[in-house]
Amino acid sequence: MRRTTRYPVQEANSLWQVYKTVSFWKVVKNFIVIQVARYTPFLSVKNLLYRRFLRMKVGDKAAVALMVMMDIMFPEKISIGKNSVVGYNTTILAHEYLIKEYRLGEVHIGDNVMVGANTTILPGVMIGDGAIVSAGTLVHKDVPAGSFVGGNPMRVIKTKEQREMEEKENS
Repeated sequence: MRRTTRYPVQEANSLWQVYKTVSFWKVVKNFIVIQVARYTPFLSVKNLLYRRFLRMKVGDKAAVALMVMMDIMFPEKISIGKNSVVGYNTTILAHEYLIKEYRLGEVHIGDNVMVGANTTILPGVMIGDGAIVSAGTLVHKDVPAGSFVGGNPMRVIKTKEQREMEEKENS
C-alpha cells in the first residue's frame, strides 16, 4: 500500500482547485527550475538546482538523466539517495489529483538504486537500497531493497537473495 494522505474536495474535480492546495507562484518557479534541470547535462548543476530551489533531498553522486520530470507541485517530497541513477525521461510524482480527492505522498529512492528510462514512480512509494527498476516500469508500490523489479503492473523479477546467488554462480 502506498503511503499517501488523502484530501477530499467538495466542488469540481480536485485539479480545478489546484491553487487552493499549492501557490501559483511556487508552481511557476518549480516549472522553470525543472525545465532548466531537464535539459542540463551537468549533474552537479542539476543536483544543485534540485537541492537549492526545489528543496529536494539529493544524495552525493546521485545522477538524474536528461528529461527526468520531477513533481512540479511538491518536489520537496522527493528524496534520491547517494550514488543512485534515475534514467532518461522518468517521471517522479508526489501528488495525484483525482475527481473527489487529491493525494500527497513522499517518494524515497534509496542509495545505489538504478531506475531505468521511461519509468513512472507514483506518490507514497519507497525504493529500497540497491534495487534495480527496469525501464518502462510503473512503480505503484514499494520496491524491496536489493530486488530487481519491472513491468506494468510492476512485479518482483528477482529478490535480493536470488540476485546474490546468481552473482556467486557467475564469479
